[in-house]
Amino acid sequence: MIKGLSTAGIWSEDIQKKLLPFYRDVLGLKVAVDTPEFVVFGQPQGPAVTLGTHSEVHGDNKDAARHMVGLLTDDVQGDYERLKKKGVEFLGEPEKFPQATVATFKDPEGNYVQLLQFA
Repeated sequence: MIKGLSTAGIWSEDIQKKLLPFYRDVLGLKVAVDTPEFVVFGQPQGPAVTLGTHSEVHGDNKDAARHMVGLLTDDVQGDYERLKKKGVEFLGEPEKFPQATVATFKDPEGNYVQLLQFA
């Protein structure tokens, strides 16, 4: 029986060049598993964000809206301001919806990531 989300993975030609420093150092996600070709942020059994090197992935993401990783926060506006100061490219200001406030940004390879603060 499928029980829910375990991980959300982002694949790259080489995670060490841009993605690992961004997710670890800029966003501040805590590393649980760290190998040269695979990194887990969060709990190894999930929920977690993973980065992996994949032989079929080359260059930046050309279709960034196809999937998005959502990161839970308790302060979208504060994180938005903090990350903007670090040069993170947001698609716009945080948006308020009845269920959540959302701020969407690009990682260094063009993948969309969302900050989510639920009401």
